[in-house]
Amino acid sequence: MTEKFGRLALHMWTIDTTPLATALDAAHVAGYDAVELRRTDFKRCFEAGMTNAQVLDLIRNSGIPVGVLGVEYGWLFASGDESKRLFDVFRESCENAVALGCTMLMSAPGPVSGPIKDAINYLRQAGDIAAGYGLRLAIEFNSQHEVLNSLPVLTELITGAAKPNCGYLIDAYHFTRSGAGGRGFANVPAEQIFCFQYSDLSPNPVTGVKRPTDRLPPGKGVVKWREMLGLLAEKNYTGYLSYEAPNPELWARSPYDVAREGVELTRKLLRDAVPAYASA
Repeated sequence: MTEKFGRLALHMWTIDTTPLATALDAAHVAGYDAVELRRTDFKRCFEAGMTNAQVLDLIRNSGIPVGVLGVEYGWLFASGDESKRLFDVFRESCENAVALGCTMLMSAPGPVSGPIKDAINYLRQAGDIAAGYGLRLAIEFNSQHEVLNSLPVLTELITGAAKPNCGYLIDAYHFTRSGAGGRGFANVPAEQIFCFQYSDLSPNPVTGVKRPTDRLPPGKGVVKWREMLGLLAEKNYTGYLSYEAPNPELWARSPYDVAREGVELTRKLLRDAVPAYASA
């Protein structure tokens, strides 16, 4: 597939309560170019009695590529036996990515925290492991995390690790909620922007929750889409735009309707923000 601006992926958290086979079909029918899978999607299949090989076959037979594969979170700050376990799982995710023809991993900080200097060392390790499989690794900050919660901290992490295959994941929800929305990532080097996830932010977001599930469909909140999408286009970003909008209200609807709505709303915003997209 030609890499061009505006390729869409459906993040499975958007239709979280849907079994994986149905979720993949919903993404395919809605017209997404790819999906973004999580380690959680694999774990749920394992809990249902499937082997890793069977999960891979299910995904391959779905008719839609995997654009981004999320690893299990927590490895940036975990220590001891938990660190070893998470890096073992990380390697397994690398193997699965290769098996699926996916070249991009992603990770958020997860439920634990610690000194950023430790996270830099762990990112160096992860970058080396991913490089051994020919993969790139995108790192996301979570606006509600105790440590990795802003663009400056994410920049400190990525710059400190200094691994060419480790770059930025820009999330419209978290960037906007942290105060770096719109053109707030203008100083991030274009070649270091690996992934883009998006949903809209309510003017009154939920508080006291580390992984908020109050995210809205694009265009339904306060995200400055014209500025954000326009800047991505200016930077010649050709990675996936991954629709990640976890919300119980969306989970209660048909996954096919939610997936289709995501495509329609996103394409409308893209046409408004990027004239070249509208005329393509």
